[in-house]
Amino acid sequence: MARGAFPILFITSNRIGDAVLSSGLVKRLSDEIPNARFTIVAGPAAAPLFEEVPALERIIILTKAKGRTHWFELWREVRGARWGLVVDLRGSGLSRFISTKRRAIWRKGSGPPAHKVLEAARILKIEDDPAPPYIFTSPETEARADELTAGVGPILALAPAANWLGKTWPLERFSRVAMRLLNDGGAMQGGRLMVLGGPEDAKLAKGLRDVVGRHQFINLTEDIDLLTAYACLKRARLFIGNDSGTMHLAAAAGIPTLGLFGPSDEQLYAPWGEATRVARGPRTYEQIRAVDPGFGQALCHMMDLTVETVGDAAEELLAATQEEMAETPDA
Repeated sequence: MARGAFPILFITSNRIGDAVLSSGLVKRLSDEIPNARFTIVAGPAAAPLFEEVPALERIIILTKAKGRTHWFELWREVRGARWGLVVDLRGSGLSRFISTKRRAIWRKGSGPPAHKVLEAARILKIEDDPAPPYIFTSPETEARADELTAGVGPILALAPAANWLGKTWPLERFSRVAMRLLNDGGAMQGGRLMVLGGPEDAKLAKGLRDVVGRHQFINLTEDIDLLTAYACLKRARLFIGNDSGTMHLAAAAGIPTLGLFGPSDEQLYAPWGEATRVARGPRTYEQIRAVDPGFGQALCHMMDLTVETVGDAAEELLAATQEEMAETPDA
């Protein structure tokens, strides 16, 4: 590590969504500590989000085996350093046994329930000025996104996947909303369709392939890394998706984001930002949880969220953001 550097150990989430929601802390620390150098610890899914942090020293991937997180192995890797600051969003015991000038550790019950961005802000005592999610990207990643999204017409981004059936809105309804927005007379008439997800979501992308013409379809479910997908989202006019990590990436990208909610709590996990909205059916989160307390039933809790509700919310969000997005290419 360079002489005079201020070493920061930043321990973040395994999950992409939670890592995005706390990512603004890295930006805040980078801005306020000129000599900051980051060692970032994250799970395998979330780790790629931090690969292009300018002041990055290294990324340590925290793995599990047989349900056990390898905290001892991590401790052996980091114990020899003299840290300037340890930020532990996992609230692990490990952070208490590391030599450091300062510690900022998440503690369960340290305050009333709050949105995860505000919860992260508590750790650095910046609740009055929370750090919005921020993902660093390189010029090379941005150039790749330009290539992938090149074309004419505003981009409607959809993320029809979720991490479990219960909060996955039916694919056929995504298709109907896309047609409503993109077809003749729609609010995004003549636009393009971009579908995001992991390789396991390729079948979902194929299910939406016929919504638009061949040259108007952008498939980002195959061989696209997280940072490139994020950079592509910056070029979209509107995002619609289930409560997922991709939804939080879209909001972090600064584009109008409509999150579809059912068995998850928007008070904690709504997309963060002024140009964001939440759509849900007539039931509240609490009403859904009363029916399925452990969220273990093999059924979709999103069936009462209609195409009309989502379509209306999308059109309202497009209208509300028309002026601020006027300078966005193809918007």
